Amino acid sequence: MSDEAFRIEVREWLAANLTDEPRGTGGIGRENEAFGQRLAFARKLAAAGWTTLAWPVTHGGRGAPLSRQVVFHEEYARSGAPGRVDHIGTTMVGPTLIDHGTPEQQRRFLPALAAVGELWCQGYSEPGAGSDLAGLTTRARLDGDRWIITGQKVWTSLAHHADWCFVLARTAPPPPGGHRSAGLSYLLVPMRQPGVTVRPIRQLTGDSEFNEVFFDDAETEAGLVVGEPGQGWAVAMATLAYERGAATVGQQVGFQRDLADLVVVARRTGAVDDPALRDRLTRASIDLTVLRAHTLRALTEELPASPSVIKLLWTRWRQGLGELAMDVLAAGPADPADVERWQRYFLFSRADTIYGGSNEIQRGIIADRVLGLPRR
Repeated sequence: MSDEAFRIEVREWLAANLTDEPRGTGGIGRENEAFGQRLAFARKLAAAGWTTLAWPVTHGGRGAPLSRQVVFHEEYARSGAPGRVDHIGTTMVGPTLIDHGTPEQQRRFLPALAAVGELWCQGYSEPGAGSDLAGLTTRARLDGDRWIITGQKVWTSLAHHADWCFVLARTAPPPPGGHRSAGLSYLLVPMRQPGVTVRPIRQLTGDSEFNEVFFDDAETEAGLVVGEPGQGWAVAMATLAYERGAATVGQQVGFQRDLADLVVVARRTGAVDDPALRDRLTRASIDLTVLRAHTLRALTEELPASPSVIKLLWTRWRQGLGELAMDVLAAGPADPADVERWQRYFLFSRADTIYGGSNEIQRGIIADRVLGLPRR
């Protein structure tokens, strides 16, 4: 089958199976929206084999090449299908276990991940260790056949829905003169137990998709450490790399739809008659084309520090579109629904340059790995 024939297959399946209930819901800054309907649709995707498109056939996936992964994510975004509720599990945890998990861990977790039978969240950031992740203070000690975990995580997306959390915790002190990342372990921790408390964080948008998570002598089995104890940093970095794969192309299709919608609003408010605003709308379209071209090149050529470059490009683009939207709305009378949507977009986009590794950290990675500049 050619990639174009595959594109038709994806498009036809989505047209036949996507109903109006979850269409257009969820996404960046709207993770709580229509959650039940989105979960049901994710399980429908799973039953058809779409959620594990990139997984190897030996682990229940389709083993699709990168080109078909890109096609799927493009068509998914174009169809208006809802934001995925299973992306942390199928895009991050699944590939991590396939590459770094034990056979026992794979047998235990991969079938439920593939079926969207269990939902996951990420236990990395802490109040004093966000971008400086190696400075985390959550600790875990082995007590017989159990790990006992104590500490706090923050900005944990969808923790209030999650069944499991992959937690980076310190299990041993770093060696003298060694990097602080030594001694960290990657643990798989059940969320529904007495030692775990989840508290929502209210955002500027009024929503609360992020959470604080407290571990007070929470437990998990001794065998649920991925990789060797104390060597979890490499596993944690691999998980982040899986997150920034072909799905980013679909994300950019969503950006294109956002821009097209803003142009419609600009016509309603008369903003397109302002040469400066019209120029900014045009520039946003050009920049998005450049972002897509760079992303496709980075995915196929494995350019150094490319995830950091892409993160810098898309976060500044989205923040710029949010700022532009405020000026478009100010150009003339606007529909209340447009005002609500674009105010939410603007407010949430302020966080884009912070979460997922702040832009300052991304620039440091580029300076170190690409430019060879000395570290401070």
